[in-house]
Amino acid sequence: MASSEPAEIVPGAHRVIILIDEVLEEKGVTLTELAQRTGITIANLSALKNNRGKAIRFTTLTAICDALEVEPARLFALAPRSRDS
Repeated sequence: MASSEPAEIVPGAHRVIILIDEVLEEKGVTLTELAQRTGITIANLSALKNNRGKAIRFTTLTAICDALEVEPARLFALAPRSRDS
């Protein structure tokens, strides 16, 4: 489920990488199960999982953290700055 490929960085975009895929694999939880546990749609979770999200509400983050029993820091990483920055 988790990809060893770094997330694609779009120039001028944020560098936050969401690690939900890794955590789901570690916990043995599917995206469908996470949707059921949190009440968040699969479409919204998929957008986050695939780093297509532009923002996340604290209520959404809290629901995901509670469902996966992790701290918020476990769900995020920061991509390196590009050499052009």
